[in-house]
Amino acid sequence: MNKKQALAPVNAKLHTPLLDKVRIPADLRTLDERHLPQLASELRTELIDAVSHTGGHLGAGLGVVELTVALHYVFNTPDDRLIWDVGHQAYPHKILTGRRDRIRTLRQEGGLSGFTQRAESEYDPFGAAHSSTSISAGLGMAMARDLSGGRNNVIAVIGDGAMSAGMAYEAMNNAGALDARLIVILNDNDMSIAPPTGAMSAYLARLASGKTYLGLRDFGKKLTSYLGERADRAIKRAVEHARGYVTGGTLFEEMGFYHIGPIDGHNLEHLIPVLKNVRDNADGPVLIHVVTQKGKGYGPAEAAADKYHGVNKFDVITGAQAKAPANAPSYTKVFAESLVQEGREDDRIVAITAAMPNGTGLDLFGEAFPSRTFDVGIAEQHAVTFAAGLATEGFKPFAAIYSTFLQRAYDQVVHDVAIQKLPVRFPIDRAGFVGADGATHCGAFDTTFLATLPGFVVMAAADEAELRNMVRTAASYDEGPIAFRYPRGNGVGVDLPERGSVLEIGKGRIVREGTKVALLSFGTRLQDCLAAAEELGAAGLSTTVADARFAKPLDEDLIRRLARSHEVLVTVEEGAVGGFASHVLQFLAHEGLLENGLKVRPLVLPDTFVDHAKPEKMYADAGLDAAGIVRTVFVALGHTASAQSA
Repeated sequence: MNKKQALAPVNAKLHTPLLDKVRIPADLRTLDERHLPQLASELRTELIDAVSHTGGHLGAGLGVVELTVALHYVFNTPDDRLIWDVGHQAYPHKILTGRRDRIRTLRQEGGLSGFTQRAESEYDPFGAAHSSTSISAGLGMAMARDLSGGRNNVIAVIGDGAMSAGMAYEAMNNAGALDARLIVILNDNDMSIAPPTGAMSAYLARLASGKTYLGLRDFGKKLTSYLGERADRAIKRAVEHARGYVTGGTLFEEMGFYHIGPIDGHNLEHLIPVLKNVRDNADGPVLIHVVTQKGKGYGPAEAAADKYHGVNKFDVITGAQAKAPANAPSYTKVFAESLVQEGREDDRIVAITAAMPNGTGLDLFGEAFPSRTFDVGIAEQHAVTFAAGLATEGFKPFAAIYSTFLQRAYDQVVHDVAIQKLPVRFPIDRAGFVGADGATHCGAFDTTFLATLPGFVVMAAADEAELRNMVRTAASYDEGPIAFRYPRGNGVGVDLPERGSVLEIGKGRIVREGTKVALLSFGTRLQDCLAAAEELGAAGLSTTVADARFAKPLDEDLIRRLARSHEVLVTVEEGAVGGFASHVLQFLAHEGLLENGLKVRPLVLPDTFVDHAKPEKMYADAGLDAAGIVRTVFVALGHTASAQSA
């Protein structure tokens, strides 16, 4: 089988190519409606081929090909605002909005973002990365339109998974109360709230969205108002509940939305009439329930358990994904296996994930202990307070949440965990740069926002063995909240202990002894510190390397020793300004250790949002690799020639 044959189901009905004629949506709107299925088929082919070269989020995009075509065909984008929740589903949108010629730069350095991005295109009215924000943003745009006297449409496309987040319901509640002219597309691609029933479902959706039905509905409201408020309310609720039994819309109707659907999201003959009706007739908030199939149109994706949600580069013919060299286990896997090990020793250990069981490794804990594993959906705020509740009853919750997603639950971390001194454990994956996922997923701020909280223990693992130690340390610590951070990707290949050791809280370690320069690492930059020490030693600069382990509480004895016995002290961390180095400098200032000629240089992530690239390139550009550390030491000592050569 060749590549052309592999895509045969997609290309079966193609005649004269159409996608080449569509540079922007205005070109799409010149096509005859009968030709849109062909365009959708070509778009799906282009998407599969492009992502096979770049990797990325394929399954969600395959599921919304027809929906994307229909939305840009019916609505006058970019004047009509089209907001994609999350952005995983936006690749077809990018191809149709003037970015096809760059689609094979997706998630590459200097290329297209994997998410919608305002700076990238006028067709991206709102940047997306974290889920469940589209309805709130859309409501803001709708209100701005009304205040400005505009008449354009605002459409938010949100997946059913994102509807597990409270923010979506807060926005819908507000939109219903404001009676805002807003269109929400619920893309139901996983757990169908109510399955579509073919032609009859499409007919009912068309009827319900039509001018006649909407006119009768409004007339009925006016008529019953003459009968008194109670009668009006009773009749209205009876009608809406009756329609809800047919279409599944009762929940949304109660929140003030007019509900249409479910309809088949892959049938353009069903989609387009409904979208046109809503465009032309709706005056208040409308929710269109569209059922799609994630991974639609590509056999390997349809057959995969995750529907090719996120993929590496892959072979289009076989679907086989390229695999990174497995020189060492990933940090995520080391965490997961260590937690399973601790779970066998202590049945009070429970694990919580916010819709990321595979990404956090908790799928392994769930296989071993299904009754002690909780996936709460995309609901980080709830996850943290849920963990706090478990902790009050003597359980040992591990709330495993990516660094960037934990930001969404900061209020709960402060009020529900830290103030109450509850022993919730926070394994923080994706600390530091994350490569192709760019600024929105970069784990830059967790050390800063956690270490500022009284009573919080904050650790960072230098390697896989230290991560295993920190899992056991967290499991044994009951005095209050404790967090440990680790990066995305593979470890450095150190030997793993059979079981982790319990670390003394607030104590670091000396890894290499020296006399002139001290490198104090917090996290996995330790390997670069050791490489830098070798180079500095070769240049005649005896160098100590220390692993801080803790940002809070600090190892004050270790820092005093380094400050008093070295000429230069460089702190190195994979976090933003205000993190580990700030706590070190605060301590040094109060101890008077900055008054004796000590040269302190903090190395942190740059004070900017860094776009996607390979992590090693990102760290080099930030000066956090071995060469950057050496350069910092030479400059601190005034060795400009050596610094330039480094």
